[in-house]
Amino acid sequence: MNNVVYVVPFLGIIGLIVMAVKSSWVSKQDAGDANMRELAGYIARGAMAFLRAEWKVLFYFAVIAAILLAWSGTLVENSSPVIAISFLIGAVLSAFAGYLGMNIATKANVRTTQAARTSLKHALNVSFTGGTVMGLGVAGLAVLGMGSLFILFYNMYVGATGNVNGLEMEKALEVLAGFSLGAESIALFARVGGGIYTKAADVGADLVGKVEAGIPEDDVRNPATIADNVGDNVGDVAGMGADLFGSYVATILATMVLGREIVSADAFGGIAPILLPMLIAGIGLVFSIVGTLFVRINNDQGNVQNALNLGNWSSIVLTAIASYFLVMWLLPASMEIRGFAFSNLDVFWAIVVGLIVGALMSIITEYYTAIGKRPVSSIVQQSSTGHATNIIGGLSVGMESTVLPILVLAAGIVISYAFAGLYGVAIAAAGMMATTAMQLAIDAFGPIADNAGGIAEMSGLPEEVRGRTDILDAVGNTTAATGKGFAIASAALTALALFAAFVGISGIDSIDIYKAPVLGALFVGAMIPFIFSSLCIAAVGRAAMDMVNEVRRQFRDIPGIMEYKAKPEYEKCVEISTKASIREMILPGAIALIVPILVGFGFKGVFEDTSSAEILGGLLAGVTVSGVLMGIFQNNAGGAWDNAKKSFEKGVMINGVMEYKGSAPHKASVTGDTVGDPFKDTSGPSMNILIKLMSIVALIIAPHIAVIDHEERIEEGLEGEPKVEMLDATAPEVAVNVEVVQ
Repeated sequence: MNNVVYVVPFLGIIGLIVMAVKSSWVSKQDAGDANMRELAGYIARGAMAFLRAEWKVLFYFAVIAAILLAWSGTLVENSSPVIAISFLIGAVLSAFAGYLGMNIATKANVRTTQAARTSLKHALNVSFTGGTVMGLGVAGLAVLGMGSLFILFYNMYVGATGNVNGLEMEKALEVLAGFSLGAESIALFARVGGGIYTKAADVGADLVGKVEAGIPEDDVRNPATIADNVGDNVGDVAGMGADLFGSYVATILATMVLGREIVSADAFGGIAPILLPMLIAGIGLVFSIVGTLFVRINNDQGNVQNALNLGNWSSIVLTAIASYFLVMWLLPASMEIRGFAFSNLDVFWAIVVGLIVGALMSIITEYYTAIGKRPVSSIVQQSSTGHATNIIGGLSVGMESTVLPILVLAAGIVISYAFAGLYGVAIAAAGMMATTAMQLAIDAFGPIADNAGGIAEMSGLPEEVRGRTDILDAVGNTTAATGKGFAIASAALTALALFAAFVGISGIDSIDIYKAPVLGALFVGAMIPFIFSSLCIAAVGRAAMDMVNEVRRQFRDIPGIMEYKAKPEYEKCVEISTKASIREMILPGAIALIVPILVGFGFKGVFEDTSSAEILGGLLAGVTVSGVLMGIFQNNAGGAWDNAKKSFEKGVMINGVMEYKGSAPHKASVTGDTVGDPFKDTSGPSMNILIKLMSIVALIIAPHIAVIDHEERIEEGLEGEPKVEMLDATAPEVAVNVEVVQ
């Protein structure tokens, strides 16, 4: 193995070092007065209480899953019991990535509030640096983990044979897939559990506090307000961190699995197509660090959104330029995958396609969710005629918002395939995910700003402080929506690449929907995102009802709360959200993990002309298409509803009359936002993990349900492995002809 592979973990270490420096800087900032620190302490302790409760449950899941994986690794020759260790490492790093982000977010929130007492410029600097710690931590751990484990497994299974296209490398990558499975499994539970937590608290706080009691959002008298702010951290920070960690890893893995099928006459022992996605992730991490330097404003009149966009575009452009030189240096002039011939320049253009698709998805999502744009303004106008028309307007915007993203995704798939076949689609996804560190920094900045505004409100700070945090919060709502749009787009391309890898390992050459079992599985797969969403949204509803009853009880039974003479029992509301989220996250997570296994093994040998692998392929196709549409619809509808409500804070013109907070149209917008909350923060963001996790589970079990085993694939010339043919076994000297079969 060429020494260039050691560059990958080195780049991951660079990201973690910069993360540590920035984390230290945030920690040294002024945390404000004693009251602010006390409120921030409540939030930090509540967030850690949730993580401890979640980790306790996930520990048992991880141990049981690892035992099953270790056993399954003994059943086929292209796997190993070591896959269980790989799984546990992925699970631990995914959980740790979420913890890193949440830990810095609960420090940065109160420091952003204090910075906002000085200037918007300083507040942006603190909040975005906190988000940067999250982004660099996630990307750094992913690059370091994937790079280090690949080196280890290469030396364990491939070693001196140098056979990068045969059984040895297939085994190494199958074991490495356990790392991705661990990451995505934890991500799903973190995303669903965190989403249920945050929205149960948010909905409960809004319905009783703003609607019934008529007190402002984040008012210190509201017993649920601490749980609401805790939820921003466990859902939008820890959940998103684990989510994009899993996406990052799955994208790299899928491209590596397809890269194994390419017989590459390169200067690196034929391993270049496998190394490329890891190296792209590494240079993307470096240029994300560079991009953060451009996120600056000069004064309180500076445009925060433009500053974030400049940093984002800088990292994308620099990554694209560096990718050209990397690809031309690493890959040979011509390659082939599954009969599709392409060049190294074609691979570069596929990477550019991925970067463009990611950028366009962010732009489109921003248009549909940003304040002042037509979609959000249309919801504001429809709020003037009541709650029902507000809901109708939001649903309409959400459905409309699927059109352009799907067209962009479809074009991206077709164009990247035209350049470099299935490897082109996978490397496009890797290109899109290259700047994950920057994308996540922009995304995590939002909940930090949201918390900062909450602390400002609860602390009774001057109006200009809340005004500055509101500017950051409004931009944060849009960046959160664009981050979710980016995540679902990357999930679509990644799921397709994983799907192609599954097809190769399972030995099927097509999925024929004319076959009744396959068509049936296609419909069942399309249904799964709906029942998954139903379970998530219903869980939020049940937990929110418990929260509403608890807040009402405290207002009723604790005299003096409304007069600031008594302190609410914040910990009771935190406990309700924690217990509800842990209890309710189990069933949705089980669906994603168990359904592929049931279909893959349950239909093995049932139909004479249709393999279980082909039926499972139909299921995955249905889940992917339906899940992408549901994710885009729910994310954008929820984001649009949220910013429609926030539009009233500065005042909006409706039918020639200025309407503000407290007006009838504003109350209608609060209802829309309440409906949209579980859409955009619970079920919607979970769709991208659902479709990837089911594809990864299918990839893990592919060797067990394969229609053609490894030796048969070699005989039929489907493996790039030395084929030994005895020409004359009876001659005095046995002649052996070795030819490489592609």
